[in-house]
Amino acid sequence: MTHSPPSNATPYRPAVHRHFHRIAWFAAALTLCVIVFGAFVRLSDAGLSCPDWPTCYGRATWPQAATDVSDHAASAIRPFETHKAWREQVHRHLAATLGVFVLGLALLAVRRRRLGLVQVIGAALLVALAIPLYMRGETMAALAVAGLGEALLLFAALRWSNVDLARAAVLTLAVVIFQALLGKWTVTLLLKPVIVMGHLLGGMLTFSLLLWMAWRATMQPIVLAQAHTLRRWTLVAIAVVGVQIALGGWVSANYAALACGAGGWTTAVHHYGDFPKCVGQWWPQGDFGEGFVLWRGVGVDYEGGVLDGAARIAIQLAHRAMAVVVFVTLLAFVVRLSRTPGLRGWAAALGTLTLAQVLLGILNVKLALPLWVAVLHNGGAALLLFVLVSLLARLRRPD
Repeated sequence: MTHSPPSNATPYRPAVHRHFHRIAWFAAALTLCVIVFGAFVRLSDAGLSCPDWPTCYGRATWPQAATDVSDHAASAIRPFETHKAWREQVHRHLAATLGVFVLGLALLAVRRRRLGLVQVIGAALLVALAIPLYMRGETMAALAVAGLGEALLLFAALRWSNVDLARAAVLTLAVVIFQALLGKWTVTLLLKPVIVMGHLLGGMLTFSLLLWMAWRATMQPIVLAQAHTLRRWTLVAIAVVGVQIALGGWVSANYAALACGAGGWTTAVHHYGDFPKCVGQWWPQGDFGEGFVLWRGVGVDYEGGVLDGAARIAIQLAHRAMAVVVFVTLLAFVVRLSRTPGLRGWAAALGTLTLAQVLLGILNVKLALPLWVAVLHNGGAALLLFVLVSLLARLRRPD
């Protein structure tokens, strides 16, 4: 049953708690930090540095020396590396902190809904119960309990209207919980590419949802007669950027960033990358069928990649081709925005970020994937989403 909005709701301001927008903005900023730090963890090959989950060699933080973990079962899975373990566990703690804030937003948003608090708290308790079950080795029971919690949140999100952002807040909580599962599977399934890519997309989706809620709760609409047309442009731009982010995650998860090196994959790690050509050709032969197999079973350690050169070249070529599509689409959108009074600043921001992303992508190839450039490239994708989702949330037609 859908409940009517409280009397203080307006077409532009949802009926939310007076501090809702502040918490949403903080959570969105924290999500951006989690995304960037997660890229740092992944690109510095620290994704498996804590082979157990959610602890790190049995600790809530991380061990300080190899002698501290010699008697723990996880040490038989992967040798302890001091300089990497802290990165993975700090990322987990940042993500857990974000989860607490998202839970708070959901509780604030549903507090006036009938049984809203009961449903959200019940779902959170079910997910919390799944963690000790998993740590005791009861994997299927843990998955079933967590799945029940997720189903409870999705059921609530489908039933409720969004006048008080209840639907969006509960859906965001469900996404964050699924993100935690993907984080666990990233470790337990040994960096399986489809999981790594999904984890990246989930982070970007969380960022977008929080950003959308923050703008809606802040009540700063951009009222334009052509808002409907511009929103359609924005949705197309978000779609093509989302596809490119997925392809970028697939490149990273399959270690294909340097596949176009001067001598092919076997020597790419020792030479500057080839750009705009790939292994000396404009369009070399690549194995697209092998390069885009999403599921390859379990038990394989994907750290360092398992694909041959032709498959990695195909992945890199797909990412480059989609980059052209994204560049043309965003450039056309920038031109459209620049012709709209009041949106020229947005056009400048979007155009600058687009050019910066292209430059960072080229530098990744030409400089053989320096860590700081690769991390900035991930952060740049999130900033592109910031501009696009902000426009989507704020553009409104006159009443």
